Amino acid sequence: MTDQAPIIVWFRDDLRLSDHPALHAAARSGAPVLCLYLLDEHSKQIKAPQARPMGGATRWWLAQSLRALSARIDAIGGTLVLRQGAAAKVIPALAREIDASHVYWNEIAQAPHLAIADDVTEALADLDIGTESFAGDLLTHPNTIRMKEGRGLRVFTPFFKRILAMGGPAKPVPAPKKLIAAPKVKSDKLDDWKLEPSKPDWAGGLRESWTPGEVAAHRLLKAFLKNIQGYAADRDRPDRDGTSRLSPHLRFGEISPRQIWHAAQFTADEHPKLQSDIGKFLSELGWRDFCRHLLFDIPDLATRNLQESFDDFPWKTDRKALKAWQRGLTGYPIVDAGMRELWHTGVMHNRVRMVVASFLVKHLLIDWRHGEAWFWDTLVDADNGSNPANWQWVAGSGADAAPYFRVFNPILQGEKFDPDGDYVRRWVPELNNLSAKLVHQPWTATPMELKEAGIKLGSDYPMPIIDHKEGRDRALKAYKTIRSS
Repeated sequence: MTDQAPIIVWFRDDLRLSDHPALHAAARSGAPVLCLYLLDEHSKQIKAPQARPMGGATRWWLAQSLRALSARIDAIGGTLVLRQGAAAKVIPALAREIDASHVYWNEIAQAPHLAIADDVTEALADLDIGTESFAGDLLTHPNTIRMKEGRGLRVFTPFFKRILAMGGPAKPVPAPKKLIAAPKVKSDKLDDWKLEPSKPDWAGGLRESWTPGEVAAHRLLKAFLKNIQGYAADRDRPDRDGTSRLSPHLRFGEISPRQIWHAAQFTADEHPKLQSDIGKFLSELGWRDFCRHLLFDIPDLATRNLQESFDDFPWKTDRKALKAWQRGLTGYPIVDAGMRELWHTGVMHNRVRMVVASFLVKHLLIDWRHGEAWFWDTLVDADNGSNPANWQWVAGSGADAAPYFRVFNPILQGEKFDPDGDYVRRWVPELNNLSAKLVHQPWTATPMELKEAGIKLGSDYPMPIIDHKEGRDRALKAYKTIRSS
């Protein structure tokens, strides 16, 4: 027992016990700890309009992650309390309910989250309840990498060199072995939040593909680092199991970027021959920070062109083409495979993400914001920074986007990165019986070859919705208006 007043630890996008600075500090204080997760969709709309409601796929993941976190907290003597409502009202009310002395949380360096945290701090100060926030969401805070004029860097290579020059992030802190339980209070039932789809239940592919939670995240990291040799090349091959699959775990903070960084560096120190592959992997972690730093400066990154010259870009409205793209029915196998993988698993291979994004904004000339919104709803790793920054990068309207006028050839991309057609055949089974020579451009097959493969183009599988050369020429003409403006 202890006479100390309880401390509330407010969990947000950090659904883990290890390397959780706020939880670590609260546990070390010797005070009772109440772990809180707050579903705050109200103040995001009122106080922080730039914060986005979660998409369907991320809502499903959140439900699974909270169950995993609750079990982990129970195992060390604590309880995860679930509440719903505006943070600046719910948290002070809970603090009064248990006579808390402090509320701790890990900072999220994004304008909407900072605004909500400021409101919570102000409301608690009125009650003479202390607050403390801790770093842990990024490799380095955006304020540490600034240009002379005060804004962040807009080119990735010098940005990442700055991170490397700093020596990497601070070392992770361990998970508490034991929590002193705070007084019991009422908690919402997770099922009442209706985070998971029911009518219809479209999440079968997500359940088949993923195990959310901190334990699963560390298991994935360990397995990935054990087999990282060849990553620099294999990461571009959707037909191979060459990526870490850690992005949704990072999105929900089931593992921290500095945990990944230090585990990878340890592996590199132990196995110097892996330095190149691990260096490439760490640069991908750096790209996540780069996108988050952009978001720190540009809270409306998901809706506003970073390059203002794109405000007059001649986008086309083509609902039929957009729907074909969303459903994976464009007639370009690598594009369709990616879109179907996304719908089934909630993710898409990174190389294919670039191909399908380029196809939408360049071949079809559909505004990148339509693609970004679709990814936001269907990705389990939909990230406030990476999702819009990557879409703007492909469109050319974002940071570090040169050469913005490059148009990916979906046929050549498929042939280069899925040379045997294994990825396409997995997600577009209509094309299973086509040879590797034809699987990326089935419209070039002879009638006999199509008959032998059991395919009737236009019926079993669509013809291309746009000719590649026509789409490329149209895109280059549209982009020429940007260059000349």
